[in-house]
Amino acid sequence: QVQLVESGGGSVQAGGSLRLSCAASGYTRSIVCMAWFRQAPGKEREGVAFNNNGGITIYADSVKGRFTISKDKAKNTLYLQMNSLKPEDTAMYYCAADVRGCYDAKRGGMPYWGKGTLVTIDS
Repeated sequence: QVQLVESGGGSVQAGGSLRLSCAASGYTRSIVCMAWFRQAPGKEREGVAFNNNGGITIYADSVKGRFTISKDKAKNTLYLQMNSLKPEDTAMYYCAADVRGCYDAKRGGMPYWGKGTLVTIDS
């Protein structure tokens, strides 16, 4: 089993920045893909950014050039640096992990999830 705990959410003005963290514990050696998802009220969950052990990163078009996903392997921690934030970035952000590679994981069915951290962007 793998446990994921997100932190770093909060409320900022549009144009500001936030960095989210996701601490992984448990059988982390099995993890190949880690990702950030978000879900705004009344909207479907969206895959925001994916990071593969091999260094491959995948971003949603809506965040390309503004968000950066990274991983500190020594700390078993995933990050999401979010810059130039917009009101439409307001959502609950979730960390997820999978033993599959990100191209497969991106299609759905990621087995491990955190409880989320709330990001609110004020206009």
